Amino acid sequence: MKRLKDDLDRLTDKLLKQDPSLAKEFKKADQARDIAFQIINLREKAGLTQKELADLVGTKQSNIARVESSDYKGYTWTTLEKVAKALKARLEIRIIPLGNKRDAYV
Repeated sequence: MKRLKDDLDRLTDKLLKQDPSLAKEFKKADQARDIAFQIINLREKAGLTQKELADLVGTKQSNIARVESSDYKGYTWTTLEKVAKALKARLEIRIIPLGNKRDAYV
């Protein structure tokens, strides 16, 4: 079932028509949000608080809150590895070939 467009979708479409260069920034924001939600979901499934996860990772609760923020983009490979290990997960990065010309701009 296809999701109906909401106001945010319509605004995004309008902004992209006005300035196609925004697509790259939207893509980055979407990736950061995806990483944050994955960490939050895994932490909650493990029944851990941010403080408990921070203790397992060897950092402060505020650093876990930062990594779980959907607008944070400053994490390192090492930090993500530590978080994944503490959550009994595997960190995986994939390089996917571009499918069409539009992908080259995203």
